[in-house]
Amino acid sequence: MNFFTSRKNHNSSGFEVGSNQSFEPATNRPGEDDRYMARALQLAVKGVNSSHPNPAVGCVIVNDGKVVGEGWHQNAGGPHAEIMALKSAGSAARGATMYVTLEPCCHQGKTPPCTRAVIKSGIARVVTALEDPNPLVNRAGISALQQAGIDVLCGVGQNQAKQINRGFLKRVTIGIPWVTLKIATSLDGKTAMDSGESQWITGSAARRDAHRLRASSSAILTGVGTVLRDDPSMTARSEGVQRQPHRIILDTNLSTPVEANIFNGDGKVLLLTTITDEESIPPYDPRKTEVISFEEVRGRIDLYQVVKILGEKEYNSILLEAGSRLSGSMLRAGLVDEIVVYMSPDLLGSDARDMFSIGGMQFLSDRIAFEFESVIAVGRDMKVTLRPVSVS
Repeated sequence: MNFFTSRKNHNSSGFEVGSNQSFEPATNRPGEDDRYMARALQLAVKGVNSSHPNPAVGCVIVNDGKVVGEGWHQNAGGPHAEIMALKSAGSAARGATMYVTLEPCCHQGKTPPCTRAVIKSGIARVVTALEDPNPLVNRAGISALQQAGIDVLCGVGQNQAKQINRGFLKRVTIGIPWVTLKIATSLDGKTAMDSGESQWITGSAARRDAHRLRASSSAILTGVGTVLRDDPSMTARSEGVQRQPHRIILDTNLSTPVEANIFNGDGKVLLLTTITDEESIPPYDPRKTEVISFEEVRGRIDLYQVVKILGEKEYNSILLEAGSRLSGSMLRAGLVDEIVVYMSPDLLGSDARDMFSIGGMQFLSDRIAFEFESVIAVGRDMKVTLRPVSVS
């Protein structure tokens, strides 16, 4: 029996893309535009696991009330969604309407400008969910289409499009990635027994969902304490995974063993340290490991510098899976955009380990406030998603 409810429909990629969200602004043919944009959004989600560092984009081409072409951006360096859809449509694109979840690009990157192909195809109308805030685009794509005589409507399905590409949008606008703190806990807020035993607090359904969350992230961030204690691989073991998220370890003194499981499997490993002497760096495999040195700040790595560097390296979304100290420090620094808690209906007792270690709070005004974004049942467990709010 399901006692929990969700404010949005929840899909298998970890994104809440629900049909009950409003589209804005209103269009002159809302039913038609909303319906086809909803399909484009579904296609965009297909690329969430593989498009990093590019945005996940979907595209649908409709002519005379029929879908004649579809596509999505499958991987960085590959054809964009518009190109895939145009190839699918062929000559049927002439006079058609294109529905695309992000403004078509107008610059030469790893692939030619999409606007050039759209104009050449004879597309008559383009409906896009979002303007692209990337300085290389930023309405220039829309302007190019309009100058070519193409009717452009922007804003249909924008709330859902923002949710799908929240990491990309944050990185290209303020330079740092979206950070989700993921944690598995008992009903009384404990993450492990006093002995360290924690497998498994939550059930198999919650663990599968957590792996989908890993797969949709650019990278997973943890501390060296977790590596030394649990020796995790931190890979995404989920059906249909096309790329493994990179693993990032905060390791001030480079204590991570060269034989640690974190180095196994696909995906790059970044070690963040205050060690600057190259002779003091253990012989990690340079083919898959990068060591980044930071200036020491009160004996630690500056977390603000960490997220800044990760943004510069084009990581869109970071999944924080760490112990109570690093999780608490990230929360205290205001660097967490979202918390996802997988909560079991069990009690582990007062001697078990707490979710967060956050000291220095004496008054209610010191609290770090969140609001419930969604609450859903996942097997016998509960998945709670929270977003930060200001304390009034």
